[in-house]
Amino acid sequence: MQKKIQSALISVFYKDGLEPLAKRLQSEGITIYSTGGTQQFLEGLGIQCVAVESLTTYPSILGGRVKTLHPVVFGGILGRRYEAQDLEEMKQYKIPEIDLVIVDLYPFEETLKHTSEEKAIIEKIDIGGPSMIRAAAKNFKDVVVIAAKDDYASLEKILAEQKGSTTIEQRKVFAAKAFEVVMHYDIAISNYFNPGHQQSLRYGENPHQQAVFHGDLTQLFDQLNGKELSYNNLVDVDAAVQLIREFTDTTFAIIKHTNVCGIAACSSVKESWDAALAGDPESAFGGVLVTNGTVDKATADAINEIFFEVLIAPSFDADALEVLKSKKNRILLQLKPGTPVLKAPSKSILNGVLEQGADEGNFEKWEEVGGRTSTAAEQEDLRFANLVCKHLKSNAIALVKNKQLVGKGCGQTSRIDALRHAIEKAHQFQFDLKGAVLASDAFFPFNDCVQIAHQEGIEVFIQPGGSVRDKDSIAYCIEHQLAMVMTGMRHFRH
Repeated sequence: MQKKIQSALISVFYKDGLEPLAKRLQSEGITIYSTGGTQQFLEGLGIQCVAVESLTTYPSILGGRVKTLHPVVFGGILGRRYEAQDLEEMKQYKIPEIDLVIVDLYPFEETLKHTSEEKAIIEKIDIGGPSMIRAAAKNFKDVVVIAAKDDYASLEKILAEQKGSTTIEQRKVFAAKAFEVVMHYDIAISNYFNPGHQQSLRYGENPHQQAVFHGDLTQLFDQLNGKELSYNNLVDVDAAVQLIREFTDTTFAIIKHTNVCGIAACSSVKESWDAALAGDPESAFGGVLVTNGTVDKATADAINEIFFEVLIAPSFDADALEVLKSKKNRILLQLKPGTPVLKAPSKSILNGVLEQGADEGNFEKWEEVGGRTSTAAEQEDLRFANLVCKHLKSNAIALVKNKQLVGKGCGQTSRIDALRHAIEKAHQFQFDLKGAVLASDAFFPFNDCVQIAHQEGIEVFIQPGGSVRDKDSIAYCIEHQLAMVMTGMRHFRH
């Protein structure tokens, strides 16, 4: 059911784009209440307005801080037309019904960009605007609210097509947008008053992109050395922390562009570092390093020989720190105990945000489907490889031998390309793939990957299964006495 707009309150900072909508309201015979500069702007267009002061009987006071904060204004917005008592009280106190609220907010974020003067910033914290927007949005059953100039044209079109009326569905959509505007505004103000929770970065992924980090890194790390973390550093640090939490054995990993380019689990941090670096010493240049063990001086001396951006560890020996701090820009992060981990990853896409649960776990089942059962040692490598593969961009293949990543293919448009890339990497650094295991982040659609890997000496596979042609890969493994484990858990990472 449509509802005709009889009256509107317009009080906006930005006047651009308002003229067509205001003229539409006038043509529909809608009474317009307005304030200050907005009233002057509308009257300059020949549009008749009623000053809000004539309703409140108060002028704009306190330097403009108070002009709409009055029961007559908020009663007109919040009054429920379907509640007899509300209507009776509105009549008693001579409160007019306000059916449309067009209000935007003082440019708080714009002000922050152009000045650091506290007085100017504080004066751009809007009080009446958010209050009127929230009131109108709350009362969407009777009131239309427009909280941003981007919606002027949309409302003007609706009023033209529907002869000055709106439906409750349309009003609810505008209300939802209005609450989002106020939420964003409040977050910006909160971040200003909590500067530790907002950090302006030098730039984003590229120098021409501005970037800000919202959050408190001091809850996660103590930064022991180095320059401020960049946008790309933060993305890689997140990937590194998410990866290292998967392992309990002493493990060292090297991250490049969020992908694992080297990782190994050995009896000591130094041995783990050596093995991780050997997996792809070329890609390690400029990477983010992470370990779950204490960095000692021997490890620090070895690490100090290459260029890297960030090193993350739960602890550092004093003499190791002395070595690592020799380069002032090198970022050293000490993970705090019980570091919280992101539980609901989100991604901004299109005009919204995607959220999902964290990809917890390694496998749902352990089903041996090949021509032989994997050995205990192979199973150790399979579990390790599957976790590594989980942290590579899809399509992904991980080749592991003795808990060392010896070849990986990631971010490929076909699984067979990912395998070819993994094999090529292993050959590049002279690894013998006989005795290695292969992990795939998703099922094999054909048996070609199994055949190619077998030709390289690989005899053990782990994959989630789920292809209509699983039987092809299984049959090949049975025929050639190869081991294959199906986990029932896919680990796509887009």
